[in-house]
Amino acid sequence: MSNYYSPVRSRNIYNPGDVKPFKLSRSKIDLFLECPRCFYLDRRLGIARPPGFPFALNSAVDALLKREFDIHRANGKPHPLIERYGIDAQPVPHDHLQKWRHNFTGVQYLHDPTNLLVSGAIDDLWQNSRGEYIVVDYKATARNEEITALDKDWHEGYKRQMEIYQWLLRRNGLTVSDTGYFVYCNGQTDREAFDGKLEFDVTLIPYTGSDNWVEQSIRDVHRCLTSDHIPEAGAGCDYCAYRDAVETVLPGKK
Repeated sequence: MSNYYSPVRSRNIYNPGDVKPFKLSRSKIDLFLECPRCFYLDRRLGIARPPGFPFALNSAVDALLKREFDIHRANGKPHPLIERYGIDAQPVPHDHLQKWRHNFTGVQYLHDPTNLLVSGAIDDLWQNSRGEYIVVDYKATARNEEITALDKDWHEGYKRQMEIYQWLLRRNGLTVSDTGYFVYCNGQTDREAFDGKLEFDVTLIPYTGSDNWVEQSIRDVHRCLTSDHIPEAGAGCDYCAYRDAVETVLPGKK
């Protein structure tokens, strides 16, 4: 039988009568903030958005960066990128780091008021001389411009991602710096030839965030999940706009 995409799910669907904690990933919180209707259809009714194509190259960069920083973590020394930017930090070991990096576990925290088990997988963990842990996230792209700031529309999601990680680690008892870092790898497209390798310009971008919004957002997610009414679509949601447009032309829908 050939593989095909089915939008209907039967697993990890929220049931208001279930007493077991319901796992809520960082990405699903972001989906709720982007479009409450898509989130409700996904987590409450089991109808997911069509998946995007996997970014295998990004995953390869991610894996290689983790190995590279782990070498310096084992040696107890800062990475050359950290030294180049003059950052007070170095990769540090932690008993739970590998679990926190794993997509199916990540950093977890049971939010008792809602019984939601919030989770998110970090890329790296550094520490400064004050003993504060620093959340680090890897990003890979290929653009014809130097990337030195988080100033694009889609970067807002990156910032929220960082802040949720900070919130999760604090709920796990860690003292976490407000300032995290993005290791941004930008593929070079101005080379004369490929020659079997892709080179990157690597920049280190600091971001000072605030996780003050996370608690209320989790409560809002819970309120959405326990409702029997499908919420309004998020402003500018392409998926909802597509569904609405299709319904206007299907027979019997006019």
